[in-house]
Amino acid sequence: MKITFLLNGETVELADVDPTATLLDWLREDRGLTGTKEGCNEGDCGACTVMVTDEGGAKALNSCILFLPQLHGKAVRTVEGASGPNGEAHPVQQAMIDLHGSQCGFCTPGFVMSMVASHANGATDHDTQLAGNLCRCTGYAPIIRAAQAAEDQPVPVWVKDKPVTAQASPMLPGSSDELAKVYAKNPDATLVAGATDVGLWVTKQLRDLDPVIFLNRCEDLKQITITKDEARFGAMVDMNRMGEALADLHPSYAEMIRRYASVQVRHAATVGGNIANGSPIGDNPPALIALDATLHLRKGDVRRSLPLEEFFLDYGKQDRAPGEFVEAVSFPRQADRLKAYKLSKRFDQDISAVCGCFNITVTDGVVADARIAFGGMAGIPKRASNVEAALTGKPWTRETVQAAIPAFDSDFTPMTDMRASATYRLETAKAMLERYFLEDQGELTNVLEVSA
Repeated sequence: MKITFLLNGETVELADVDPTATLLDWLREDRGLTGTKEGCNEGDCGACTVMVTDEGGAKALNSCILFLPQLHGKAVRTVEGASGPNGEAHPVQQAMIDLHGSQCGFCTPGFVMSMVASHANGATDHDTQLAGNLCRCTGYAPIIRAAQAAEDQPVPVWVKDKPVTAQASPMLPGSSDELAKVYAKNPDATLVAGATDVGLWVTKQLRDLDPVIFLNRCEDLKQITITKDEARFGAMVDMNRMGEALADLHPSYAEMIRRYASVQVRHAATVGGNIANGSPIGDNPPALIALDATLHLRKGDVRRSLPLEEFFLDYGKQDRAPGEFVEAVSFPRQADRLKAYKLSKRFDQDISAVCGCFNITVTDGVVADARIAFGGMAGIPKRASNVEAALTGKPWTRETVQAAIPAFDSDFTPMTDMRASATYRLETAKAMLERYFLEDQGELTNVLEVSA
């Protein structure tokens, strides 16, 4: 596989690229650019952060789970390229020096590159932008102060990269039509969307994935279409863009996405990958199921659609044939009654112990419809069908909610693992229904909004 991209402003052309070689390893071992650090090697710590620019603009990404072919046609900036050609410091670098934002320094290159990317985009929500970078000696206060100090400084011309012209490659299809053809010929191939999960198959499990088909150049799979009747998200829509699109439609869902991993991971992670992965603790499926979402699949020239909840058959098993891929997911436009509750040990960048999503329609004081779905409560994302039945047709009152709570015991038999016990999962799921009711009555239930 041949690829072309920019590295710190210079064109790089590589032939016979190992499809699962990571950018981090290549930078450090082949190019001697050791400013980019290896910490966790799974996209959690942010020490390996680089800035990648494509048609969608500049993004902070974790290079440890970024495969080289995903860079084809893009531009990469490492910490060595943050400064100018004559050694001029980038504004965030100077601010980190002036405000003592570094001690041991191991995490500093990752922080700097996250800040370079957010500075290029004019982003000032620094707590969110830096949630994917971990520091254990300086602490975050001086780093946040440095980010704030650089806000009004102009973006240096040398970091304003543009994508480069890149030749087509069969395993780097440029559209869903090309993807359908190559996948039909290679139905056993591994599809790589953002590699936020598949990357760990390589870095942690040392798996051989060959052959690999990369989806990141399929621009038609990155489309978001919102009409008066429907919201449709292409499979390659990344989670940051999805969160932005949902902010006005379903703000609770959008807020849950803000806690979905980190900025770096959300720039890479895709809605289609999260669904096709089939994880019982993926955060998107419960919310989408609660919204009555439809999944759109394609194999060759044949397309089919099915309710999203029917896609998940059993743990590790989905209704997807060899050579068939997720093309999009859609849901009907509707009044916003959705609440998405993510319960995890850490607020940011953590896997859910329980993810509960509630979409209950009330007409004239009576529950007209209820769609309630959970992640982390079964081997697949699953609806609370007995709870729904216990609510539907009943007055929307505290008494109805209390009477429906025992139905959770019929819907779910969760497991105990390192994240939570079965008992804890079941009790917190029940509490989420009570929380939904109280919020609907105007009660304050979010501890982050409580003030003295």
